[in-house]
Amino acid sequence: MTTTTTTGPGASAHGATDPTDPTGETMERTTAQPSGTARPTAPHAPDAERLRRWRMVLGADSADSTGCTLTGQDAAMDGALNALYGGGAGKKPGGGRGAGGRSAGLGASAPSVARWLGDIRTYFPSSVVQVMQRDAIDRLGLAALLLEPEMLEAVEADVHLVGTLLSLNKAMPETTKETARAVVRKVVEDLEKRLESRTRATLSGALDRSARISRPRHRDIDWNRTIRANLKNYLPVPGPAGAGGAGGAGGAGGTGSTEGRGTIVPERLIGYGRASRSAKKDVILCIDQSGSMAASVVYASVFGAVLASMRTLSTRLVVFDTAVVDLTDQLDDPVDVLFGTQLGGGTDINRALAYCQSKITRPADTVVVLISDLYEGGIRDEMLKRAAAMKASGVQFVTLLALSDEGAPAYDHEHAAALGALGAPAFACTPDLFPDVMAAAIEKRPLPIPDKETQQ
Repeated sequence: MTTTTTTGPGASAHGATDPTDPTGETMERTTAQPSGTARPTAPHAPDAERLRRWRMVLGADSADSTGCTLTGQDAAMDGALNALYGGGAGKKPGGGRGAGGRSAGLGASAPSVARWLGDIRTYFPSSVVQVMQRDAIDRLGLAALLLEPEMLEAVEADVHLVGTLLSLNKAMPETTKETARAVVRKVVEDLEKRLESRTRATLSGALDRSARISRPRHRDIDWNRTIRANLKNYLPVPGPAGAGGAGGAGGAGGTGSTEGRGTIVPERLIGYGRASRSAKKDVILCIDQSGSMAASVVYASVFGAVLASMRTLSTRLVVFDTAVVDLTDQLDDPVDVLFGTQLGGGTDINRALAYCQSKITRPADTVVVLISDLYEGGIRDEMLKRAAAMKASGVQFVTLLALSDEGAPAYDHEHAAALGALGAPAFACTPDLFPDVMAAAIEKRPLPIPDKETQQ
């Protein structure tokens, strides 16, 4: 009996890298050598665990090469993964085995898909479940099955699922629409909880600062800020005559002392205008509802509802493809806004900007946010002229190539560069950054652009 011990990351008995030993743990292999022939015995526990992990990573095709058989929960997890990512996934959605071969799939019926959805929710964390659901819709063409109520009740709801449901809205049977609205409402409420408080706090502060005036009436002076702003103008009060100089003691017992006293010359007064029932700023959200902008439409609708709930803002929400639809009257419920959209179709940014331009009544107090990938199907030169005209009139014009967490978006680089040259930089924005972008636009400060290369 001979025992060989190897140590070090991925080291084998021959000093070469061992791909089945990625952890670098000490590994022992025991071999018997009858008649000079080595024969491996059963692997020790560390090797068995390593083989199990490789078997899970490589899939069912590796069963023979790894010599590892999965049981219990491991086998169930492997089955769920193989149904989606196995060799036949996407080719034979009906599943089943052919002669001499194998295929994967979830089957063409809602019950089998519902069972699969239940399995992945049992074995994987929510973030992984959402990825697998998206892959199932893309790879296996399961979008049509989402039109069935029992399917919608089984899925893990997220922004991407909402986008898929909105794209199926027109084909959705009445029996499914209420279930779909419940799924969408759950996602919207979760987003509102996450985004509303910070958005309101950030924009309220920006609105207060933008409304500050430098020549307030006496009753409108903010004395705390005025004193802090004028501390450099502090003048000590001279002491009384014969008191030994400025700040000296007065009569007996310190009577009449002015020590430590002085005055501040209010060179600059700071105050707020009197409360007004009218909105301080106008905001127009102009949203591209082409299919690639699905996640942006969801987030923009939620933000639109939050902005509309603030009395100091007048918010308008416009969606467009080749037509323009004003959904401002539905802003009290973002779910209604979302089901008022129609994802897909062409894009006419010029027509959408023409409509928004017609609704501007006080340019210096207006922020226009265009959310689009800028793939223009309308008149390009007219689109740029309208953006330039709004900028020249005093409108704060913001272009967001995407409003989502999906990473770098695809967009028209030529149009983005042209808008940047007009002083309206185009960049992608995450939902968490959006309040800061809006606050900067309201205060007419430079925008917090996360990656200036998007302007090139």
